[in-house]
Amino acid sequence: MLNEFQQKAVLLPNKNALILAGAGSGKTRVLTSRIAHLCQKQRISPQSILAVTFTNKAAREMRERVEQLLGYSTRGMWLGTFHGIAHRLLRQHAQELGFDRHFKVLDQDDQLQMIKRLVAHLNLDDRLYAPKYLQHYINAKKDEGVRAESLNDKSVDQEVIRLYQAYELRLKADNALDFADLLLCANELLTHNEVLRSYYQKRFQYILIDEFQDTNTIQYKWLEKLYSGDNTVMAVGDDDQSIYGWRGAKVENIQKFIDDFGEVEVIRLEQNYRSTQIILDAANAVITNNIDRMGKTLWSEKERGEQIAFYEAFNERDEADFIAGRIYNLWKNEHLTLKDIAILYRSNAQSRVIEEALLKEGVPYRIYGGVRFFDRAEIKDALAYLRLMALKSDNLAFERIINTPTRGIGAKTLEVIRDYAADYDLSLWHAAKAVIERKLLSSRALKALSEFINMIEELSEYIDTLTLEDLMRLVLEKSGLLRSYEAGKSEKSQQKLENLKELVNAASEFIPPVEDVETNEARLLEFLSFAVLESGEMQADENIDSVQMMTLHSAKGLEFPYVFMTGLEDGLFPSSRSIDSPKKLAEERRLCYVGITRAMAKLTLSYSKVRHQYGDINYQIKSRFLHEIPDDYIKSVRTSVKKSETPSFGISPFEFLKKNTPDSAFKTGDFVNHTKFGIGVFLKSEGEGDERLYHIDFKAGGGKKVLLAKMAKLSKL
Repeated sequence: MLNEFQQKAVLLPNKNALILAGAGSGKTRVLTSRIAHLCQKQRISPQSILAVTFTNKAAREMRERVEQLLGYSTRGMWLGTFHGIAHRLLRQHAQELGFDRHFKVLDQDDQLQMIKRLVAHLNLDDRLYAPKYLQHYINAKKDEGVRAESLNDKSVDQEVIRLYQAYELRLKADNALDFADLLLCANELLTHNEVLRSYYQKRFQYILIDEFQDTNTIQYKWLEKLYSGDNTVMAVGDDDQSIYGWRGAKVENIQKFIDDFGEVEVIRLEQNYRSTQIILDAANAVITNNIDRMGKTLWSEKERGEQIAFYEAFNERDEADFIAGRIYNLWKNEHLTLKDIAILYRSNAQSRVIEEALLKEGVPYRIYGGVRFFDRAEIKDALAYLRLMALKSDNLAFERIINTPTRGIGAKTLEVIRDYAADYDLSLWHAAKAVIERKLLSSRALKALSEFINMIEELSEYIDTLTLEDLMRLVLEKSGLLRSYEAGKSEKSQQKLENLKELVNAASEFIPPVEDVETNEARLLEFLSFAVLESGEMQADENIDSVQMMTLHSAKGLEFPYVFMTGLEDGLFPSSRSIDSPKKLAEERRLCYVGITRAMAKLTLSYSKVRHQYGDINYQIKSRFLHEIPDDYIKSVRTSVKKSETPSFGISPFEFLKKNTPDSAFKTGDFVNHTKFGIGVFLKSEGEGDERLYHIDFKAGGGKKVLLAKMAKLSKL
């Protein structure tokens, strides 16, 4: 049964409309019911309808629902993603743009490889002209509808423009399009071919666009070309859920649609069918702090619900332990299904300590739409450097990093090294040294290979003199891994950069599981073994009931009865890159709104007073988003749930940790031992219960420290 405003949208007469569909307001039902109504009641042929959404999953779901309502196949209907519809259009008319209809489409990896080859061909320094940055630049320009030949921006490096031009020529010669080309070429086709434009304008009498707040410049232009004034457009979206500005989405397209498409009827879907009222009230309270909104207020017929739980953690490990303990209690004591629980975080790097806490509790989990921390490519790259430094015969590590990041060592060089290794039964490392000594490569290739070998040998010399944390930091800097991601401006590059910095934290916190680790080299090998044990096999299988962990961006479109939102600190969420930009801060606030509205029944928010970042201790400020939620919506919790004594899932890498020493065991002047900082003098304790702090002077292990008592793991000497 449709509510009043859903019904109004479905039965709308022939006029353009903007459906402002709030979170959980049933927009998919409205879209599919609208299509069924057009076909059944108004006798419109499915071939006269164009329905566009953003993901293949959403398109499949929409088609299935429409066919269920109609009772027959809709194969003739153009229903799909923007890129899918554009691809279909170009397959039929590619020759109009000078391409063969059998053109190939490059994926992201293919595109990057082509750019790398062009960087080398144009004799550009890939450290100054990072291929990933160039890829991001080209795609961003195409999303804005800007071709290389029309670039006249004097502020842009002319070598970048030259490479863009060479890239366009290479695509043409290869009869290939990249992903961004699909939309750009479709727009150019409709722009320059009046006959085709008129044909499709007449064919598509009804155009429906889902997730309109996520459209970018070229998608909007593409839509404009299909509109004639005689057909009708229904745009469905929510300006409060526009969270993809970093990849080109223009939230202002919603207002632009009203301005550009004549008389547009605006219908607000504000009734939420997902969450309790108190969760919606919190979301409304946060989002009202954004200006230039279309404006709406979510409400529900459900019960008001429980107050939002709030946990103030001492540090990120305390936060993770609290979450894992709460989930264990819900699972074992309240018999909750784990798949009904989600843990949301702003940055992928936050997942590491939470994963470890869940493993310690024996709670199965999965990383939704991603991989576990130690399985991420950039983490494996960094660890491969450590592996090769520690064991020169590690051929897999050698092959992984010899040209990562790119340093001018190509496939031909690697082939020569492999052949030499096979002929003389050597490791790739020793074969490479022999190839250099015998000068079996060109002078340029020899120079690049020698620099790589020398770098690894120089780094290896620091194994015995640096702590694991400092060694990790040095490797990231000297290898160029940090620099390669700092050069990339995309959100993905920044996430990888944050993950690498989190790896330094992992190194600084690492405690060997055995007691007889006396040398730095032994500690390094234990850490590498720990990383292997922590990788993929510990993640729950897809068929196992498990907690869902994901970034806030990945959570859009999903819903869970129980949601934990973590790391609500200024500088983390909102991110440090957004705080000084009103536009970016508004998007971060929309992301918070999206996160809150994922919760159906219970929501828990948390933040840490102290957070370790890149090996440093930072004192955090509570997120401004927390301050925007009225106090009477929130209930602070300082609960201590019973922990699992024996993990019931997998093998915990923390079984070796001892139980906390009782507070009463220490007095001023006692000598104590800490697994990381060594021997120290106990100075004093302060606070009570979970808030109790220990002040200790570790004279040889880092000076005076303040530790949370329940996590200190101290033993008295």
